[in-house]
Amino acid sequence: MVTTTKPPAATLQIDGHRLTLEDVDRVAQGQATVKLSAMATEQLSKSRAVVEKFLQEGAVVYGITTGFGKFKDVVIKKEDASQLQRNLLLSHAAGVGQPFDEPTVRAIMLLRANALAKGYSGIRIEVVDLLLDLLNRGVHPIVPEKGSLGASGDLAPLSHLALVLIGEGEAIFEGKRMSGMDALKKAKLTPIELSAKEGLALVNGTQMMSGVGTLTLLMAEKLAKVADIVGAMSLEAHLGSEKPFAEIIQQVRPHKGQARSAANLRRLLAESELIKSHTGCTRVQDAYSLRCMPQVHGASRQAFEHVRQVLEIEINSATDNPLVFDGYALSGGNFHGQPLALAFDYMAIAIAELANISERRVERLLNPALSDGLPPFLTHKGGLNSGLMISQYTSAALVSENKVLSHPASVDSITTNANQEDHVSMGSISARKARTILENVRKSLAIELVCACQGLDFRIGNCGDAITHETCDQQSIGLAPGKGVDAAYRLVRETIPHMDEDREIHIDIEKAEQIIESGALLDKVESVLGPLD
Repeated sequence: MVTTTKPPAATLQIDGHRLTLEDVDRVAQGQATVKLSAMATEQLSKSRAVVEKFLQEGAVVYGITTGFGKFKDVVIKKEDASQLQRNLLLSHAAGVGQPFDEPTVRAIMLLRANALAKGYSGIRIEVVDLLLDLLNRGVHPIVPEKGSLGASGDLAPLSHLALVLIGEGEAIFEGKRMSGMDALKKAKLTPIELSAKEGLALVNGTQMMSGVGTLTLLMAEKLAKVADIVGAMSLEAHLGSEKPFAEIIQQVRPHKGQARSAANLRRLLAESELIKSHTGCTRVQDAYSLRCMPQVHGASRQAFEHVRQVLEIEINSATDNPLVFDGYALSGGNFHGQPLALAFDYMAIAIAELANISERRVERLLNPALSDGLPPFLTHKGGLNSGLMISQYTSAALVSENKVLSHPASVDSITTNANQEDHVSMGSISARKARTILENVRKSLAIELVCACQGLDFRIGNCGDAITHETCDQQSIGLAPGKGVDAAYRLVRETIPHMDEDREIHIDIEKAEQIIESGALLDKVESVLGPLD
């Protein structure tokens, strides 16, 4: 939920060229207002002058003096130009499903305004200004999640968003759902009458999938760091080795993501008394889910880096049709979401892998055949208590659901608009399922966080018992884990106590997820170690 009670800290000027992913996040969270730059107003004025010239000359230009899609050959009278644009929004607002949350809607609004500000859409400045007024005053259109094919732009969702500009549709204002017209009145705004090209300019673009994808990517980048933190905690609870994370190993296979993850793990485990306590043990190697964290977490990082590069281009691109240039207009296909669809499918798979390996670490902590001396399911009085047994079931269910969701949406296509639009990207579905996968992964990492802390309790004796390494004689009671691990462990234990006997596990999982989602876990660790990579 976006908070609007406090004034945002800064004003962001947009021009269609320099928007960053972090800018999108700040606006989505209500931390900045937005206005057009002087460059943007000049760009908008130039492209609008071209559209006015077309109207004066009676030129036949798609979407300006013609119908849409299969109706491209139907010429529209000049006096019907405004009605054409209004009808477009009304007829194309065919979305279904739950509405997007307010931060996502804010991201979409910003991205659409930025694409228009680039100056190739032929829209008037006052229309874009009104869109930004909605954003700045907290008028959030109701935009259903489903209905876009991700090819002719995100037509349905963007139409729902644009309806409020003309006093139609619905919006949330000051926490209440109401008609678009009522929302405008309460925000002291006036609906606008669209002119030639403007309805089409508002709905023809990739901003819904870009908005969802941008917010998902930013969260995924943080979850990659969380995966390193929680994985390091599991390794300490399992009395694993830090040797596989040695820099020299990464240098002979120099993937950047792998090196970054390994460096994080070395820092998280630095000064670990637990690791030192079992340097003489006879275990030769840890299991892959512990030993190969840099390779797995790192591969996901590199996928995220690719998606970031795609999005950095997309959020500063002109994606509607036709595009208005200096004195002429050209019909093209910049609205087609294929570059995003492929990238988001890749991102979805990369996010899912963070949970796939996490669930295996949970299994190792809970399974007495694999946990190297820890009590079965990390419980006291096993049999009477089941401990964390079923938390692994939940993690397994989440990762299996993710495997289904990881099937690429971008390999699908379906013909629409009487075969005029005969190849579509399904990029909107790629974006939404990547977001769902991320939500599942966050829950899986929360489960591992709960289990790792319980395992650490047994290793260091914070629960009254100390379980040593099966192949070491030295007691680990009272020994501290690595600096970063210790900071994370202590933070969790401030709100989630050791499980002495069975209790409602879902409460602990929900608390752990909140610690992750709020950023508190990452902030705490970085306050001790400095920024993780």
